[in-house]
Amino acid sequence: MLRKLLKHEFRATGRVMLPLFLVLLGTAVGANLSVRVLLDTPNKVLDILGGLLIVAFVIAIFGVCVMSMVVMVQRFYKNLLQDEGYVMMTLPVSVHQHIWSKLIVSAVWFALTLIVVGLACLIMAADVGVIHQIAKGFQELFRELYRNLTAYYAINGTALAVEFLVLCFVGCCAMCLQFYASLAIGHSFSSHKMAWSVLWFFVTLFAMQFLGGSGIVLLDETWLHHLLLGWTDNISGMTAMHWSMLALIAGEVLYGAIFYFLTTYFLKRRLDLE
Repeated sequence: MLRKLLKHEFRATGRVMLPLFLVLLGTAVGANLSVRVLLDTPNKVLDILGGLLIVAFVIAIFGVCVMSMVVMVQRFYKNLLQDEGYVMMTLPVSVHQHIWSKLIVSAVWFALTLIVVGLACLIMAADVGVIHQIAKGFQELFRELYRNLTAYYAINGTALAVEFLVLCFVGCCAMCLQFYASLAIGHSFSSHKMAWSVLWFFVTLFAMQFLGGSGIVLLDETWLHHLLLGWTDNISGMTAMHWSMLALIAGEVLYGAIFYFLTTYFLKRRLDLE
């Protein structure tokens, strides 16, 4: 059933995100044209047009990034907390599957947004010759990595890349869950649901920052702090980087788990769709 939910979510969100990606890439082509041709002409009209194309490109980047966040929150709100919620909650699907379908889809769109923004920047800044040189450079890089696949730094570099991707995924899920938990708590009230949701978002944000800061201060002089300091003299820099990445992942997992519990609890026990 999770597969069907994912398919439904990708269709619903793709109607918004895919046209935005095309608009962004289109403005990138226009911005490239303005940099290469329009801004170098003495014609004032073409000069103004080139400036407007660059402004449109910047606005498109900002709009795509903002809309990826808006769509993530909007889908949870409309699909589970408004009229659609009456239907969705009667399906033979658990609350956990509902949440995970939205988390996975949101993380995928966030990743695609970063990729498309990066591609758009390359299109805007590079001409055909530069793109060919970049592609050739990546080809040589991958060829060299393949040759040294068993080398020490290649293996550790791959592991760090995987850890970074996991950290990004977990971080995206934790960020989504903070919004989901705030909306779920706010909609447990009988009136002023969105106002309560906004209030609870800032309350949970402040509470987590306070608890995190207090935990760092309290751990400063504990046995764990001294133990970690002792380890730093006996481990290599690469090992320290791996441990740091794993610690960040664990912290994000704990952060997200708190909001996951709040979201599931309020959706199951306290949700008021009236």
